[in-house]
Amino acid sequence: MATENTSPERIEAVVRAQREYFASGATLGRHFREEQLRRLQQALHKWHAPLCKALWADLHKSEQEAVLTELSIVEGEVKTHLCHLKRWMRTERRSTPLKMMPSRSRIVSEPLGISLIISPWNYPVQLLLNPLVGAISAGCTAVLKPSPYVPTVSSVIEQMVADTFEERYVAVVQGNRDVNRLLLEQRYDMIFFTGSPALGRTVMSAAAKNLTPVVLELGGKSPCIVDEGADVKLAARRIAWGKTLNAGQTCIAPDYLLIHKSLQSQFVEEFKAAVERLHGRDPRQSEHYVRLVSDRAFDRVAAYLQDGRVVAGGTTNRTERYIEPTLLADVSPSAAVMQEEIFGPVLPMISFESRDEVKRFVAEREKPLAYYYFGRERDGWDMIRHSTSGGACLNDTIMHIANENLPFGGVGNSGMGSYHGRLSFDAFSHRRAVVVTPTWLDLPFRYMPYKMFSLVKKLL
Repeated sequence: MATENTSPERIEAVVRAQREYFASGATLGRHFREEQLRRLQQALHKWHAPLCKALWADLHKSEQEAVLTELSIVEGEVKTHLCHLKRWMRTERRSTPLKMMPSRSRIVSEPLGISLIISPWNYPVQLLLNPLVGAISAGCTAVLKPSPYVPTVSSVIEQMVADTFEERYVAVVQGNRDVNRLLLEQRYDMIFFTGSPALGRTVMSAAAKNLTPVVLELGGKSPCIVDEGADVKLAARRIAWGKTLNAGQTCIAPDYLLIHKSLQSQFVEEFKAAVERLHGRDPRQSEHYVRLVSDRAFDRVAAYLQDGRVVAGGTTNRTERYIEPTLLADVSPSAAVMQEEIFGPVLPMISFESRDEVKRFVAEREKPLAYYYFGRERDGWDMIRHSTSGGACLNDTIMHIANENLPFGGVGNSGMGSYHGRLSFDAFSHRRAVVVTPTWLDLPFRYMPYKMFSLVKKLL
């Protein structure tokens, strides 16, 4: 099954219709926004079964994992916005300095306008519809572009959106990178992109032509450190969970492991035991173990098994696009597996003897989307202070994305901008400064020829 490319004529028609609809002011009112959020909420319930079946068809993702990592996150975001939208939309007061009295100062959040949301294939429901919640909440229209690599999911989402919204308000456009290029030739008021740093540069270059603001949620090689003082058994369990969730096809999955030399042997055994508890003796038989998205992805990730000594896992099956959770030892920092984001269930290990080694190693590389540290909390905070990343966990993995009260986003090569909760509303909004000056008093000091300037200067 393959998605059919949307024609250039339809893309232009959709963008034109959405621009006209936004200009009409139909999306501005709070009650309209709340009604559209409720419609999305109802659609998620109505289309729950088809979405779960599609995720199984494209990724071998179980219903439980689909709910935990996709549907429930979007539903939670919708509930948060419905609960707080009235407060977020209020005009905010700001103090006014004495030199401007008797004026009043306010901030008004207004929608940016037409938004383009481009999502990847690894979490094709969450990463397309979660930004949509922010667009709806802020009062924008949205053109949605799902990934062609998960055609079943993309088809179901297109049907769901068409069943829920008018095309002049929210529309789905399908196709490959040629369609992405055509989409990016159009002018938008906001572009929200989730994907690789390489494609992020393409998006940012296209946006620069029209000075369009962007949120880029990218990826990178997120380090995971297991230090002296760590609970090795617990660390192995949480790392195994974070690395095998979606078969490692997660932008914030632990990408490589820096482990204290004294703990490596114990960690290997605990990792094996943790994988067995999570997925059974043969993960291939587990209904909760996802497959690689394509033959090309399988070939790329399977090739990494040659970049070190396999000390856990290592079994592959190309027909099923299956790769067993695998630990690699004796990995060179210059190996291919250490150059690009792995996006698969292979975890290379490099041992260290001091935290200073770790600080230098991480600092010499691009800023990652996530940073994980296992050890004593005080040491973890020291490591946090000497590093930078989009987000971080101490003695855990992945979980910072689950709290909608925390910003989620990258820094440097791993992205720019953040969202979730209020930040999703802000991402699609312009915070407009407004000064209100009364007419009953008009002080002469600000006008030429600036009489009494010596007094005015003291107020500045």
